[in-house]
Amino acid sequence: MNSLNLILMWHMHQPDYRDHETGEFLLPWVYLHAIKDYTDMAYHLEKHPRVKAVINFVPILLEQLEDYSDQFLQETLRDPLLRLLITPDLNLISLEDRMFILNQCFQSNHDTMLKPYRAYQHLRDIYETLIGNGDAEMSYVSGQYLADLLTWYHLAWTGESVRKNCELVGKLMQQGNSFTYSDRKQLFELIGTLIQDLISRYRKLAVSGQIELSTTPHYHPLSPLLIDFNSAYDSLPDAILPSNSNYPGGRDRVAYHLELAKESHKQRFHSYPFGVWPAEGGISKDFVEILAASELKWTASGEGVLAQSLRKSYPDRQLPERSEYLYRAYKVLTNKEDVICFFRDDKLSDMIGFEYAKWYGRDAAENFVHSLERIHHEVKDAEDPVVTIILDGENAWESYPYNGYYFLNDLYEMIGNHLAIKTSTFRDYLVHLKESDTEAVFLPNLAAGSWVYGNFSTWIGSHDKNLAWDILCKAKQSYDAVLKIGNLTDEEQAAAKRQLASCESSDWFWWFGDYNSSQAVASFDRLFRKNLANLYSLLKQPIPSELSEPISYGNSNARMIETMRRSN
Repeated sequence: MNSLNLILMWHMHQPDYRDHETGEFLLPWVYLHAIKDYTDMAYHLEKHPRVKAVINFVPILLEQLEDYSDQFLQETLRDPLLRLLITPDLNLISLEDRMFILNQCFQSNHDTMLKPYRAYQHLRDIYETLIGNGDAEMSYVSGQYLADLLTWYHLAWTGESVRKNCELVGKLMQQGNSFTYSDRKQLFELIGTLIQDLISRYRKLAVSGQIELSTTPHYHPLSPLLIDFNSAYDSLPDAILPSNSNYPGGRDRVAYHLELAKESHKQRFHSYPFGVWPAEGGISKDFVEILAASELKWTASGEGVLAQSLRKSYPDRQLPERSEYLYRAYKVLTNKEDVICFFRDDKLSDMIGFEYAKWYGRDAAENFVHSLERIHHEVKDAEDPVVTIILDGENAWESYPYNGYYFLNDLYEMIGNHLAIKTSTFRDYLVHLKESDTEAVFLPNLAAGSWVYGNFSTWIGSHDKNLAWDILCKAKQSYDAVLKIGNLTDEEQAAAKRQLASCESSDWFWWFGDYNSSQAVASFDRLFRKNLANLYSLLKQPIPSELSEPISYGNSNARMIETMRRSN
């Protein structure tokens, strides 16, 4: 029986949280995920050299990681939370800064990152007592309370590998309270070291051949929608689309994001990427043609997209069992060159993303391996079967005890030693196909869709999302008109081009709507409008009054912040 090929792809992404007018970071998620998730994910691979994986870094995340690294080197901080962490006397800070600390430093999964620590929970109990009496009470919060809260928040956001291998973190967690300025300064310096070492750790793993590094169009745009709003009809025939019939010049913008990503990858990892994970797994025939023109060899999406593509390709046939079509690579013909498409096993990927966090780590790892063994039996007669697992490499672990440490450790140990399961990368798998003279399966028609529900409803089709698209279309029309006149310098044009790209990120549209908490929606709503306002300023145009009003308000009753969504 042939071995079962397993490709694990971890997608690392955060949108651009900077105000490019001031250089300030408006949200701290890049560096917090860096010290928790990106460090842990590198550690597990370093400790299990037999396990291969694909690590997908979105370029705008890498750019921000390097920005933070430079801040630590230059000792010029542009992140308010880091500045407050090393403010010597927190008794002297403003009420606004006090409120910022209190609003930020409980934003995490309380079940896994707060309740296990009695001292941190005690800080939360005090906060809940004060908040009931209104903001005025916050002026009485002591500098020591704020110091302890800042310290605990950053301790809670350190990865389990850091806790196990760094004496300082263990000492501070055992100390529990009364943290001094010296304590906070040492923690700050540790954060800097972790961030500065991060990219080189992944580069080393890539050089060894253990991982393949892949990319995504630079600012994470939902490429099929930028190219053609009507692509949403492939999976949602009754979708209500924005007032604008299409995004102006979307195809060129997608090509721009892609070329930026390729150059970013070359600069940081000394070679061009072999393939691309599209933002949100969003693909369409038009998008794949752009990939082919850029000489990229593979892309990937969700299982739902494959099912729709097969129905579209063979309308007179009934869809067979999953095992008969899912575990293989597909060739998509384009006008220039074939691009090979992989489709993730949605069920197993979602088990890691949403279910295994509720299990004991060893039990979850064993269940995953047993599932692979069942698949192996089902496809025993297939040639070079491949199971593709793709999910976020940062957001899942917040729900796991110990940041998923025991699950990942046991999983990597089991699959690394398994005689019938062979971990691979997309590049290695395609090289193997070529060497064995095996062809990928021809897929005549590719349906447009994403890894969430197989469609684009998370980013278009509701009132708030469509309003955001219309506002963005208006900004793009202004951009085109100004550049056509030609009264901007080359430097000003380049700045406007990059600012527009930030506005085109899929993340803004993800958050708009009533399924996320008001607090989360408000943060991203403000940042999207700030990006657009900065674009108008760079174009030397008046800022539209509509940008002074929220686009979406979220749901005040929603408890969860949906950084991930199930595939169906």
